Amino acid sequence: YWILFLCIWNFSGILTECSTLNRVYYLSLEFYMGRTLQNTMVNLALENACDEATYQLGLDMEELQDMEEDAGLGNGGLGRLAACFLDSMATLGLAAYGYGIRYEFGIFNQKVVNGWQVEEADDWLRYGNPWEKARPEYMRPVHFYGRVEHNPDGVKWVDTQVILALPYDTPVPGYRNNIVNTMRLWSAKAPCEFHLKDFNVGGYIQAVLDKNLAENISRVLYPNDNFFEGKELRLKQEYFVVAATLQDIIRRFKASKFGISHLKTCFVQVAIQLNDTHPALAIPELMRILIDDEKLTWDTAWDITVRTCAYTNHTVLPEALERWPVDLFQNLLPRHLEIIYEVNRRHLERISALYPGDHDRLRRMSLVEEGGQKKINMAHLCIVGSHAVNGVAQIHSDIIKDTVFKDFYDVDPQKFQNKTNGITPRRWLVMCNPGLAEVIAERIGEDYIRDLSQLKSLLKFVDDDAFIRDIANVKQENKLKFAVHLEEQFKVKINPNSMFDVQVKRIHEYKRQLLNCLHIITLYNRIKKEPNKAWTPRTIMIGGKAAPGYHTAKMIIKLITAIGEVVNNDSVVGDRLKVIFLENYRVTLAEKVIPAADLSEQISTAGTEASGTGNMKFMLNGALTIGTMDGANVEMAEEAGEENLFIFGMRVKDVEALDKKGYDALEYYNRIPELKQAVDQISGGFFSPGEPDQFKDISLSHTVTVFADYEDYIQCQEKVSALYKNTKEWTKMVIHNIAGCGKFSSDRTIGQYAREIWGMEPSLEKIAAPDDPR
Repeated sequence: YWILFLCIWNFSGILTECSTLNRVYYLSLEFYMGRTLQNTMVNLALENACDEATYQLGLDMEELQDMEEDAGLGNGGLGRLAACFLDSMATLGLAAYGYGIRYEFGIFNQKVVNGWQVEEADDWLRYGNPWEKARPEYMRPVHFYGRVEHNPDGVKWVDTQVILALPYDTPVPGYRNNIVNTMRLWSAKAPCEFHLKDFNVGGYIQAVLDKNLAENISRVLYPNDNFFEGKELRLKQEYFVVAATLQDIIRRFKASKFGISHLKTCFVQVAIQLNDTHPALAIPELMRILIDDEKLTWDTAWDITVRTCAYTNHTVLPEALERWPVDLFQNLLPRHLEIIYEVNRRHLERISALYPGDHDRLRRMSLVEEGGQKKINMAHLCIVGSHAVNGVAQIHSDIIKDTVFKDFYDVDPQKFQNKTNGITPRRWLVMCNPGLAEVIAERIGEDYIRDLSQLKSLLKFVDDDAFIRDIANVKQENKLKFAVHLEEQFKVKINPNSMFDVQVKRIHEYKRQLLNCLHIITLYNRIKKEPNKAWTPRTIMIGGKAAPGYHTAKMIIKLITAIGEVVNNDSVVGDRLKVIFLENYRVTLAEKVIPAADLSEQISTAGTEASGTGNMKFMLNGALTIGTMDGANVEMAEEAGEENLFIFGMRVKDVEALDKKGYDALEYYNRIPELKQAVDQISGGFFSPGEPDQFKDISLSHTVTVFADYEDYIQCQEKVSALYKNTKEWTKMVIHNIAGCGKFSSDRTIGQYAREIWGMEPSLEKIAAPDDPR
């Protein structure tokens, strides 16, 4: 580790600490990095050298890699996207920093005990982290609580509680271009003089214990995905990262050759991207610094703030949108509440002038939600305080403009953009699937790793028998390898010649793991009814974590494992159908299962999944997709051809029409015999004989239009089974999918952010290494 670490830091700072002012700061409460060792070796072209070196030392590189802890500082898609973006920003030569929190405990480790999820703390730092370097010289104070004083010479926020933010830097190497960017994560530390006065009155022990309370800010990642939990500690985390980061940005700007005197004109060369609303406090915090500390006028400060900040929206689910109680704001961040009120006053003045007398519109567009408990709508704050607002897939961006933020789009249509998500091909192909990467390189060369659009060239090999055979062989090797892994880790034996049907993602009603369960039960019932029929064998794998407080999601996990208990132990079914719950799904497990998958389940209700990135990873690694027209699935179908995906179910318009008409689950239940049988088995205790009523609650009440898509889904699965029997035709469809993956590189996504939002030009140029002869 340390040799590689020194290699990276030899290059680090070449870009990000140089004299250029064109820098981008990516603010995110989550960075789901996974492991670093192998990714670093790939990007620095050191894999062969390291393999040889460890071999000569009598060590095994794979064993070393398996010793590394996942850096699980994220919940799912949002945090993993941030990690892919860091890789792409370095690869494209952008002077970029990722800023977040160095959580002492990341996303929990999931154990499944008697079918139930049990959470264990993820103590990922217990043996240290060789990839990070503490930077105490850049420690910054962060203030909370206190009160606001208005004086003739300005506004002061006084009597605050101070927490110190200690930065830890992790190098982010680009792909073979001698560029290393930095991810800077903040850790909370109590100041030395913390409650010092208590020491003199016998409160020494309590004062020392109180240090822990102060440092709790960076203790643990909140384990909620697509769900807002309005806790004070979470708001503290959000302000902590924002306040420390903005001080660091301004320190770096002032240290440049331009300095503070050019702040008014040159600060626009700094771009701040807000990854969802979690870092939204960057807007009032930047205003506070510019007005209270730098003594700029409101109009100048606001102009700088809006031109600097841009906002990425990640969800349209109402329960996920952040709305913070005003009372909490008043207590914790009184000055920021004043600034938000003033931003809102000016914003509503403008709307009132544009739409005189339209009070309902003013209510809908206000940053402050009235009625009952007053709340600050953080998405509205982000839209008003940013110069660009983007969704993460075309369908999602359209929904934002047409429904959720329509009022804001009507006023400022130029702000709204689409930036379809992407994945880094370095981790998600070259690193996790070297066999497939090599087969592709043999046909079209290695440049596609930097320019994924070159995969289109594979279409000329779609009828090439040798290429078809090579693709099929790589998939089979990956399946055999994963089968061995499952047997070693979980003592589960599976048939590697069966179709690997995989759904891995957070457990959530809208992602519809329940629909998958209904298909499993239907397939089971059919095999039992006709045991002598030539069924396509399937191993159905479902994995994902449920938020600890999300009861329904935990019940879904219990149901999956209960179904598995029945199916896997039925001698009539044998190895024609197996159901596996993949425990503790995380980045490292994804890197193993995705290359082995035949079928990728992307079956959310249309209009609910903003984009998805797992769908892209499966597509790139040679799995076919069964999915709804939701999120990036729509664009995947456009790129590969809809005939090369298994598309089923309602479209967004159909879902809207059903909502208006009223969704009646019983109508489908009574009309479709196989659905009725499956639901009755769930609710009647067939899968829980010891506790017959165990699944009664989730069989009908939590269906998220599951029943409405059931029939079409089952018919689509029949097409999947039929095609899988024809290996050649299946593999040709796989080639069409891989060839259509070019759009879904995070390099393309970041290139669009850079040109269209940040005002920067990406470059694939390789710069000279420090030890190159000049």
